[in-house]
Amino acid sequence: MGRATHPDARRLLVTADAGGSNGRRNRLWKLELQRFADETGLEVSVCHFPPGTSKWNKIEHRMFCWITENWRGRPLVSREAVVELIANTTTREGLSIKAELDANRYPTGVKVSDVELAGVRIRRSRFHGDWNYVILPNTKTSQ
Repeated sequence: MGRATHPDARRLLVTADAGGSNGRRNRLWKLELQRFADETGLEVSVCHFPPGTSKWNKIEHRMFCWITENWRGRPLVSREAVVELIANTTTREGLSIKAELDANRYPTGVKVSDVELAGVRIRRSRFHGDWNYVILPNTKTSQ
């Protein structure tokens, strides 16, 4: 979605919780970020919120109340309905959300080997490098 509005972008900032599928310890998360960086040529900066502080996520904090208000009283009968309700959320100030359904199927239980993890080009921040890092694209495979 961002490529059309920011065609000259060279970096992407991702803010993420510290646990779950995008957790700071998740090997598959980092491997997939590497694949994304290679595919797009973007440096992907990641900042994980400390445990219990996801409410600090400014976008989530600012938009979630509007999302819940928008779907209040509406039946959430399908994934498509949920995505549509989220995508049609705006604030009085003019902020809007873009959302689309990812209908791809993803395997569960995927294990990332030490060799695969070693292939991730990660540059850790001096401040909490386990929570703050950049995934650099591999120049030979990026666009």
